[in-house]
Order: sequence, then C-alpha cells, then structure tokens
Amino acid sequence: QAQLVESGGGLVQPGGSLRLSCVASGITFSSYAMGWFRQAPGKEREFVAAITKSGGARSYADSVQGRFTISRDNAKNTVFLQMDSLKREDTAVYSCAATPRYTSDIYYPHSYDYWGLGTQVTVSS
Repeated sequence: QAQLVESGGGLVQPGGSLRLSCVASGITFSSYAMGWFRQAPGKEREFVAAITKSGGARSYADSVQGRFTISRDNAKNTVFLQMDSLKREDTAVYSCAATPRYTSDIYYPHSYDYWGLGTQVTVSS
C-alpha cells in the first residue's frame, strides 16, 4: 500500500533553515504531483508548496514564497522542502501528500490521495 514518510523536522531558531524530506513507497512516484501542507495548533491545514510530476513547475503559498523551495528526486522517490529564513509563524506539523493531478485544485487538501503522518517544525529562540 502507499506510504509517505516525512523526516527532517526539529527545533530551529528564527532565521534558521531546515530541509524536510518525504520518501514514498507503494506508488509509482513519478506519476504523482507532490505537495507540502502544514497545520499549526488550533488552525486549519494550509497549503505550503507543490511540484509537478517531472519537477518542471512549482507553486508556493504567498507566506513562504522566496523562503521555501520544493524539489524532487524521482530516482529516489523523494520530495524535499528546503526552508530558509524561518519565522516563528512557520511552526507547525508539516505533511507531504501525493496527487495524480496537478491542476488549479493543487492548493486544496481534498485533491490529494495519499498523506504522510507529518513532522514537527518548531521555530523558537
């Protein structure tokens, strides 16, 4: 069965960087667009970034544009989220997700078929 496993979260000071990874198994990874979402306590899950099946196009939330970079390695069934210039408001559980369709609905959780359990990112001094 499909499984997505995130790693790379942790505690970082404001202005610092983290690189999240998400390894997929049980799916043909190159047939899926991939997304990253996050959820802070008491808030709804929100879109962070997405990347097409080939990696040729990317989308970002306005709140992370210019600070976060999504990438993928189809040979390793892995999608990455490089997070730089982190802010306290970036604190959340970050989850990766897979969808066979990269459309205008890429920003919405309901468009994704498979989800990881998430990794905690805490930005604090």
